Amino acid sequence: MPTIPITRHHGLDALELTAPDGARTIVALHGAHVLSWIPVGGTEQLYLSPKSSFGAGQAIRGGVPVCFPQFSSRGPLPKHGFARTRPWQLVSAEQGKDDALAVLRLADDDATRLIWPHAFEAELSVRVAGRTLEIELACENRGADEFSFTAALHSYFDVSHIDDASLQGLAGMNYLDSVTGQEQRQRVELLLPSGELDRIYQGVQGELLLKDGRRSLRIAQQGFEDTVVWNPGAARCATLPDMPADGYESMLCVESATIMRPVILKPGESWSALQALTLEEKAASIG
Repeated sequence: MPTIPITRHHGLDALELTAPDGARTIVALHGAHVLSWIPVGGTEQLYLSPKSSFGAGQAIRGGVPVCFPQFSSRGPLPKHGFARTRPWQLVSAEQGKDDALAVLRLADDDATRLIWPHAFEAELSVRVAGRTLEIELACENRGADEFSFTAALHSYFDVSHIDDASLQGLAGMNYLDSVTGQEQRQRVELLLPSGELDRIYQGVQGELLLKDGRRSLRIAQQGFEDTVVWNPGAARCATLPDMPADGYESMLCVESATIMRPVILKPGESWSALQALTLEEKAASIG
């Protein structure tokens, strides 16, 4: 299988994975961060802030950040942990007969052990083909002591306008409203974003369907127990230095996550979870 070389994107070492059918995704080694996804017959599906930083040690706003080993500020580590701001090592990047696949790895070092004193190895696998993008996050405990962590694939999706966006498949789910701190239950089938939205849905098993004025996108997860839905709204967005003031209008985060019940790994144990994104076939004529 042809090996895919490292290129540069936004000044960062990156991999441009192109499947034989033309489906394409770009993954930066910085943070193992997925920056772009263009499925066959579609347009860019991910939102990447035009005001984002791309420097060493900086978090990238948009795409698919890897939150590990802590989600948000729910613990003593820097917000969303350190994986998204660390350089990852390239394990492999190849074009196969039907797809393109890259595997990146992050292991503990002196810097990580200063703030999280555990021996671990994390891997991110990214596969693109046709109308589907699959992102798998895995972690192995390589130390002598048990540890726990939370994690998320913080996917930012591009939408034509937030007022035209809806998310289907959360009916009956309990969620924590991180804006109010209250536990709630999703009563209706469609979630229509309005104002600041920050919810952790628990026990999500089925597929979700993100719709806006130009496409339908199926979001499935395996191994992740929670789903986060986030949009900062106008007031919060105006305070974010790496977002345009109106950036909230063009994005919605639907994040596959494990937050409410942290993963616990004994020495030698491993864990993995997957987010699969598929552009609906009927969107081909919309462009």
